[in-house]
Amino acid sequence: MANLKEVRLRIISVSSTQQITKAMKMVSAAKLRRAQNAITQLRPYANKLSQIMSNVSGASGSNDGGAFATAREVNNVLIIAINSNRGLAGAFNSNIIRTVNRLISDDYADLRKNGGVKVLSIGKKAGDFYAKTKDLSLGNHNDIYNNLNFEAASKIATQIMSDYKEGKFDKVVIVYNLFKNAAVQYVQTEQMLPLQQQSVDKEAMKKMSTDYVFEPGKEEIVKELIPKSIRTQLYKALLDSHASEHGARMTAMNKATDNAGELIRDLRISYNKARQASITNEILEIVAGAEALKG
Repeated sequence: MANLKEVRLRIISVSSTQQITKAMKMVSAAKLRRAQNAITQLRPYANKLSQIMSNVSGASGSNDGGAFATAREVNNVLIIAINSNRGLAGAFNSNIIRTVNRLISDDYADLRKNGGVKVLSIGKKAGDFYAKTKDLSLGNHNDIYNNLNFEAASKIATQIMSDYKEGKFDKVVIVYNLFKNAAVQYVQTEQMLPLQQQSVDKEAMKKMSTDYVFEPGKEEIVKELIPKSIRTQLYKALLDSHASEHGARMTAMNKATDNAGELIRDLRISYNKARQASITNEILEIVAGAEALKG
């Protein structure tokens, strides 16, 4: 009966865990809906802003974007690793850390030896991981998820732009999870600074019959749009990561709930088999005792 008691206690324990994972799945589903609405509303604006910058730059006949669009020799690189403050989201966090490590070891191995690579973590998991290597970590912004909005993202982007303008970094790269749906997220690596010049079809520009009037001027408009575009790019990456986190957690908790259900079924089968064997042994002992009394 000791075996039966152990199996029964394990069934109770797994059932309790299943209730927790089911509740976490429902919470993540509710949060995912809000996060998904936020990123789907921002994407058209971000894409249109990028398109406007491309059109204005092409119409101006110049790629002058100021200091943020000037490419220079890369001696110092900043990698922005965006993940979450919490776990239980499958491979969501580990994929970001793995991608950042691959960038450091493959693309920036020489710079790493000279201390030219820094990692800015947005999310506690990456912050804790890179805090172990103090020469690599530039700090973290774990508290941004307490109130994720454009203003908070703008403060981080403004500091990064200031450091880039002062020459502390020659290149800035963002690594984050791109949200597609609740079950699919892609690890995305984007260059934030310097701005990558958009290819302009000059023949297509000549065929355009519309003549625009720009005030105060085309170059001034481009320089005004560049900081806004950089801030929007970082904010979009944060919203993508935020939605991906809840999608990954909802998928992981759904799988955990299903696995717990299968484990409970197997345990109940084992419990019934052990119970039947115990009852059979008791019957055999009673029969054997009755036969012994008759003898």
